[in-house]
Amino acid sequence: MARPHTTFHTLTALVLLGALVFVFASLGNWQLSRAAQRDAIRLAIDAGRGSAPLALGVDTPAVEMVPWRPATAHGHWRHDLTVLLENRNYQGRPGYWVATPLVLDESSSTAVLVLRGWLPRQASFPQSPPTVPAPAGEQAISGELLDRVPRLFELWSWSDNSATQLPKKLPDPERPLPSLQNLDLAAYSAATGLKFKPAVLAQTSAAASPESADGGAQLLHEWPEPSLDSDKNRGYALQWFGFAPIAAIAWLVIAWRALRRRKSPPIL
Repeated sequence: MARPHTTFHTLTALVLLGALVFVFASLGNWQLSRAAQRDAIRLAIDAGRGSAPLALGVDTPAVEMVPWRPATAHGHWRHDLTVLLENRNYQGRPGYWVATPLVLDESSSTAVLVLRGWLPRQASFPQSPPTVPAPAGEQAISGELLDRVPRLFELWSWSDNSATQLPKKLPDPERPLPSLQNLDLAAYSAATGLKFKPAVLAQTSAAASPESADGGAQLLHEWPEPSLDSDKNRGYALQWFGFAPIAAIAWLVIAWRALRRRKSPPIL
């Protein structure tokens, strides 16, 4: 007859190995789903960038604002509504993304939010906001469409930290150049009173009028690309699927040995 402690250890080992088989298989399936998502993003990028350039206007339908599609827009900047997006690094250097509404039609307050480019953050303390270029007059902007402003994870978003939140009303005299971690287009529309097109334009070239002519720093228009290496995910999936049968074989070996001990006659 098997000893009680031996039976307990055997059952514990069987439960743990069974759980490992499930976990390994689940992780493999998750990696395959991640690979499929990255393949879908690659196809969306290729389809968007392969489309004809879109001229954004007041009557441009939302169905034509495909992510990654080249687009152009003409209008006037609302520099008083500019916000800075924090912690947007460029080649390892900390900095900001500059986001400014481009008003397409004054009478209807229709605008498109433009990610104008990247500016470095000062290394000295105390830090002061960067000097944002503020060209006046009619602007011709070209870039790529995005469905939203790319987000960063906010650890402090669970707390009420007003320094990283969008003011309820813009422009805000107390924060003339707000800086925040992420920007929601609906909340920005409510704060500014503008009617935004349901897309964001990431500027890819300088405007017709030089943005550095007024003494501001030159904006950089190099945007990060999403990670599209789906083969890496498939490699990870293969590893997890390889661990699953190893754990299953170990489960069978332990179960077989436990059955043999139960069938063996007791030694007198």
